[in-house]
Amino acid sequence: MSGALDAGSARACPLCGSRAEAHVLAARFDASRLGALSFASRKPPELMHWRLVTCASCGLVYANPGPPADALVREYRDAAFDAAGESRFAARTYEEVAARLLPNLPDRAGALDIGAGDGAFLERLLELGFSDVLGLEPSHAARRGAPAQVQALIREDSFEPGAFGEASFSLVTCLQTIEHVPEPLALCREARRLLKPGGALLLVCHDRRAWSARLLGRRSPIYDVEHLQLFDRATVRALLERAGFERIEVQRLVNRYPLRYWLRLARVPDRAVQRLGPLGSVAVTVPVGNLWTVGYRSAGSV
Repeated sequence: MSGALDAGSARACPLCGSRAEAHVLAARFDASRLGALSFASRKPPELMHWRLVTCASCGLVYANPGPPADALVREYRDAAFDAAGESRFAARTYEEVAARLLPNLPDRAGALDIGAGDGAFLERLLELGFSDVLGLEPSHAARRGAPAQVQALIREDSFEPGAFGEASFSLVTCLQTIEHVPEPLALCREARRLLKPGGALLLVCHDRRAWSARLLGRRSPIYDVEHLQLFDRATVRALLERAGFERIEVQRLVNRYPLRYWLRLARVPDRAVQRLGPLGSVAVTVPVGNLWTVGYRSAGSV
C-alpha cells in the first residue's frame, strides 16, 4: 500500500464549508497495517481512522486533514474483493428500498449506481424493470468478480462531473459510498443534474448516532480509514437539501447478512467462525445503525 496516504491536506467541512472544529478525535493510523482489503467493501475492521473533527457549524464529522484524492483512487482501484456473498444480501435489502420509490419516479429508463462493486445491485435494478442500467466502480477485482450478465454494465471509473448528460437517469444510487468520497456535496449536486425531473437520488450510509456506534465508540467499524465523513439523520438530510433536492426522506435501514459476516465485523477470530459450519451461513437481520435517504429533483426543473 502506498505511503502517500500518510500525507494529507487540510479540509473545510465538506457539507457547509466551515473550518470551525468543535471536537477532535486523534488519528489512529498505521500505514504498515494496511493490506489488500483495507479499501475493499465489507472487510474485517482494522480499527484505524484519520483525524476526525466535528464541524462546529453543521455537526458533520469528517476527516481533517484528508488523504490525497489521487492516492485514494489508486487504493480503491487496486483493492482486493472477497465479499460476493455479502454483496448479494445487501443488494436484496437495497432492492426493497428501491421498490418503494418506483411509483414516484418518472419512468424506469436509466439507472446509475455509484460504487457498484461486483454489480449485485445492478442485477436487482434489472429485476425491478430498469433499462439502461450502468454502474461505476474503480476496483478491478470487484468488477472481475461480477456475474457475466452485468459485468459489461460496470464501468471501471470513479464518479466525475460532466461524464453524463443532464437528465440522463430516473434513479441514481450511492450505497455505502457517500462516506468514502472527498466531496460528497459535489457528488450529490452532480447526481441531481443527471436526474430527469422527478427522478431520485438514493443514499445508504452509516448513522454515527446509532445505538451500535454509541455503544462501541471508537471500536465501531464506522471509524475506518475508508470513511472521510460520517453522517447522522440531520447531516444527511442537510446534504440533500444543500444539493437542491426536494421531498427528502430519511429512514432506518435494517441489514440482513449471514451470521459469519456479523461475527467478522465483531472481530471474532476466523478459526472460531469456521467452527460454526453451516450455521455460519444462516441469515440474521440486525438493525446495526444504517440509514437510507432519498431526495427528488423537482418535477418542474430542467
